Amino acid sequence: MKIRYFSDTDTLSIRLNDKPSVESEEIASDVVIDFDTEGGVVGLEIDLASSKVDLKTLELKGLLTPVANAN
Repeated sequence: MKIRYFSDTDTLSIRLNDKPSVESEEIASDVVIDFDTEGGVVGLEIDLASSKVDLKTLELKGLLTPVANAN
């Protein structure tokens, strides 16, 4: 899973896996779910993220593997 914030567009992107997205659906204002060829969810994008998400805090619980810090 990859979580990225793009400050130039104020977009938070959460990729659940590396499968390509072939379809997207806006489920709420500025919130889009991405689907693979089988209809499985592969990602989530939140536009205007700084007004919807606390970008200063990320809490991770119950992870089975260590988290790598990507700079």
